[in-house]
Amino acid sequence: MRKIIALLIFSVVFWCSSAACGKVYIDINSPAFQKFPLAIPEFKDLGNMKPGENLSAWFADQLSSTLKITGFFKMISQDAFLEDQSRAGITVEEIDFSNWSSIGSDFLVKGGFSYDGKNLAVEFRLFDAIEGKLITGKKYWGKSEDKKAMVLKFADETLLALTGKGGVFDTKIAFVGKEGSSSEIYTINFDGSDPVKVTTYKSLSLSPQWSQDGAKIAFTSYKAGNPDCYVIDVASGTTQKISSFRGLNLPASWSLDGKKILMVLSKDGNEDIYIKHLDSGSLQRLTNDRAIDVSPTWSTDGKKIAFVSNRSGSPQIFVMDSEGKNVRRLTFEGSYNSSPCWSPDGTKIAYEGSSNGCFQIFSVGEDGNNLMQLTFEEGGGESPSWSPDGRYLVFSSKKNDREMVCIINANGSDLRVLPDIKGVKSSHSPSWSQHLNLY
Repeated sequence: MRKIIALLIFSVVFWCSSAACGKVYIDINSPAFQKFPLAIPEFKDLGNMKPGENLSAWFADQLSSTLKITGFFKMISQDAFLEDQSRAGITVEEIDFSNWSSIGSDFLVKGGFSYDGKNLAVEFRLFDAIEGKLITGKKYWGKSEDKKAMVLKFADETLLALTGKGGVFDTKIAFVGKEGSSSEIYTINFDGSDPVKVTTYKSLSLSPQWSQDGAKIAFTSYKAGNPDCYVIDVASGTTQKISSFRGLNLPASWSLDGKKILMVLSKDGNEDIYIKHLDSGSLQRLTNDRAIDVSPTWSTDGKKIAFVSNRSGSPQIFVMDSEGKNVRRLTFEGSYNSSPCWSPDGTKIAYEGSSNGCFQIFSVGEDGNNLMQLTFEEGGGESPSWSPDGRYLVFSSKKNDREMVCIINANGSDLRVLPDIKGVKSSHSPSWSQHLNLY
């Protein structure tokens, strides 16, 4: 799949109105933010050979559903469209923008395609429907099977043009899928498509953690009887055991350069935090307290570590420097706070906290200020993990004794549940890959 996207990018033709380039249309961080109305009519068949499937509707539907799950757009129903699509074109000169602004659409995407039975060419154009001008456009070439990758690329271009930052359409989420008495590690795309079973041990596999480059996943498995720690290369499936001390060997967070992993080990009788140096195989102990210290997570710059400890009497979030010094308590609200995860910009920490008898997802500033509760669902929320752009959080939620993997926007809005996977009874412990361009 990497090869496909490389080919598509090489074959792109780019349009951008000089007035639109560099302009941010949507400030998604504004307290007054509201979803922006967007219309996407069916694409035009620009060729003479029919593709054998209704690509006109497919491209419109696929792009609509992809942009809708971002939580930033309100899709205008096709039932409201006034334009005669059989006559209208896809360029500024061929569009009557009053047909779109009058139905409340701020933005409009039009497109067309041609297919010769072997090669597929697709044009995407994003317009400001109010001002009646082109914002950006792309043309992609590839095979018929590349059409979803084309949609994802233009969805990314749409977010970049309107918000100043691209999307996370090409990222993946790893999680634990329970299958009867065993559990395996799975991955799934941001949009809930293409689930892949990474492990097939028919044992208990737990706590997947992506490397920063998106190439590897560290996890714990009981496949040899002890909860040992492994690293698997996602592309090749090659697995290496990196820690097998008696007791718990739990991976927590990778360093930015991929040469170190924060781990929780109980080899000395107590759960403490260590750094595993992958090049040398050596261990560096960071905590040595009578309390239990778990769930460490590196800050983006690698200078600080957030972790959970009951040294204050109940589980709370603490922060220390990367050498284990200068420990300070971060959370003071709530009797049980755990599973911290540092935001990509380094300003916030998401975590799970006990609230009214169940866990919910919270975020707090790295200085302990600006505490926010993000979930209020009956099923609660556990094990949060940030998207690489910091716009979303993935977490697990339990309802009727069944756990599900869910995604919300960073402000707590637009909850969506990832689809069920055949054979998986429940899903939990998600980890979001922090590397873009996985395709």
